[in-house]
Amino acid sequence: MILPEVRDPRLVTIRRGGTLTDADHHLLALWAATCAEHVLDLFETIQPGDDRPRRAIEHARAWVRSEVPMMVSRAAGGHAMGAARPLRGAARFAAYAAGQAACVAHVPEHDLGAAAYAIKAVGAAVASAEREEAMRRECQWQRDQLPARVRDLVLEDQERRNDICWSVFAGHDGQRSC
Repeated sequence: MILPEVRDPRLVTIRRGGTLTDADHHLLALWAATCAEHVLDLFETIQPGDDRPRRAIEHARAWVRSEVPMMVSRAAGGHAMGAARPLRGAARFAAYAAGQAACVAHVPEHDLGAAAYAIKAVGAAVASAEREEAMRRECQWQRDQLPARVRDLVLEDQERRNDICWSVFAGHDGQRSC
């Protein structure tokens, strides 16, 4: 579960009573798609004939361009998560990242789901001795991709939801890991 019990109004769209603008919602969706795409090869190497995660990422971007409605992007996210379910390890996490990215159109807070699953995918793809460093580098790479306009919002949300996102954004001491 990557969604909090109490929602931050800064991550709820204006039309639903929050303060998140459509422009910032779009930036979150694009960032989530970028995070998911960064690890997509971990799925496609194992399941080369299954394009559901790739289509989910494409739908997230198409939603931002107003080419598909929210429900279509969200459905594509569900299909990507369906591709993940029978798998294990890095491929599973990579497909979940793509599914979460497509669901940002519906709930902006899925952006951290895409990022967290991508970090988990990287960690699952390497030997245990290299895991922490690989995950730290992925987290830093993601942060380097953040648009300036939503950077502080996402970093604060990572701190707030770190515990429910498998502690991938900060170490157990609460300090930023990347």
